[in-house]
Amino acid sequence: MPQSILSHEFPNGLVLVAEPMGSLESAAFTFLVPAGCVHEPADRNGLAALACEMALRGCGSRDSREFIQALENLGVQRGESISAMHSGFSGATLAKNLPATLEIYADLLRRAHLPDDQLDAGRQTVIQELRAIEDEPSHKVMLELRRRYFPDPWGRPSEGNLEALEAVTMGEIRNHYERLFQPRGAIVGVAGRIEWEPLVDLVGRLFGDWRPREVSPPVAGPRGPRRDHLHHDSNQTQIAIAYESVPYRHPDYFQASGAVGVLSGGMSSRLFSEVREKRGLCYSVYASYHTLRDQACVLCYAGTTSQRAQETLDVTLGELRRLAAGVEPGELARLKTRVKSSLVMQQESSSARSSAVARDWYHLGRVRTLDEVGQLVDALTCESINSYLKRNPPRDFTILTLGSLPLQVGD
Repeated sequence: MPQSILSHEFPNGLVLVAEPMGSLESAAFTFLVPAGCVHEPADRNGLAALACEMALRGCGSRDSREFIQALENLGVQRGESISAMHSGFSGATLAKNLPATLEIYADLLRRAHLPDDQLDAGRQTVIQELRAIEDEPSHKVMLELRRRYFPDPWGRPSEGNLEALEAVTMGEIRNHYERLFQPRGAIVGVAGRIEWEPLVDLVGRLFGDWRPREVSPPVAGPRGPRRDHLHHDSNQTQIAIAYESVPYRHPDYFQASGAVGVLSGGMSSRLFSEVREKRGLCYSVYASYHTLRDQACVLCYAGTTSQRAQETLDVTLGELRRLAAGVEPGELARLKTRVKSSLVMQQESSSARSSAVARDWYHLGRVRTLDEVGQLVDALTCESINSYLKRNPPRDFTILTLGSLPLQVGD
């Protein structure tokens, strides 16, 4: 059954984009509000995360407890996230409960209480999430890698830092909320059992008079060092590597993503089989794609013992460089099978599709249907990927290690 993507832009700049999925009984939504961490002051990294936490502590006619209870009564499974550009709010529920749920989220996005007497509790919640990273060195090294790879503020970790979080005031939170929680640049993606015209009317009633504001775009600062080491007393060493790639909106994205899928994405992938399985060098190794709107990179991670860390780094870099020689038919076939399986799963998930349609609209100004994505995957060939790799071989690596001793990196 062909997919249909529907969109409507309101006069205040808010975009509603939806994908009806009549075979489901659920409906899901994803709000992307242009209030990400790139808009934080340089000395207030974590402000966006704390503002998000405080916005959940009562809105409209409901206090914090009543807000939670109302969503639970509607059976809403919700989530929040902070990225470079956006504060994200998502949820899924029975389709019949979507209108009442969106009314609550209109209060959250437009009429949050931001109660002074809950600032300490909200701050401690965010700080505990930050401190949990210290117990997960693999997570920490990847956050710090992005900070060094991308120019500030695009590489800032959404979790922030302890000094900044402890210094944030309620006035700064209110200013962040009032200035950046606004419709211009905001996107709401909806998927599931929906009726389009009533949905447009509902969103227009809830958000049509939301006042837009002018916000200056962030100014890019310098990148971090291409080689760095973080000291950490441990018998393990965390290795993080990044190199340039093309963003999601680029015509070569699927070629670049296909190459990464050969590197990592299963027990037969190159990094797993060459670095872990054949040589037993590490307990974890992978590569992933990280894309912003206008820049992107491939992120690689390996966790190993201090004694085998140098060899692990050398072999991993060797595999990244060897990728430029090209992929083979068997690798491409396995890649296509994995991607097709993922597309089938998306067809059965309103949550996955609401997130995807909102993301696509942000990156592309339109939405790729699953059928279109499937056709783009089918069109991948060894020749097309290898041609991309010949023009764009993995190189100019940014390398960060975390452990007791730094490692040697050749040019």
